[in-house]
Amino acid sequence: MADNQGPQGNYDPAGSTQMFRAFVDEGPQGGGQQAAPAASGGGPRIGLIIGVVIAVVVVAGVAWLALK
Repeated sequence: MADNQGPQGNYDPAGSTQMFRAFVDEGPQGGGQQAAPAASGGGPRIGLIIGVVIAVVVVAGVAWLALK
């Protein structure tokens, strides 16, 4: 019978662990650079709110002029 208890082929579980640790070590550096602009996301959100308010005012003004 075949021995299914041991690793087969050249599979190296330690190699996978090393690659995972390298990935985890790189994660905060790349993620930190991208998370900084997202953390200060108030700027784009405020711009969006102001844009929506201006659009509503313009539409209301056009409607008022059309019905006048």
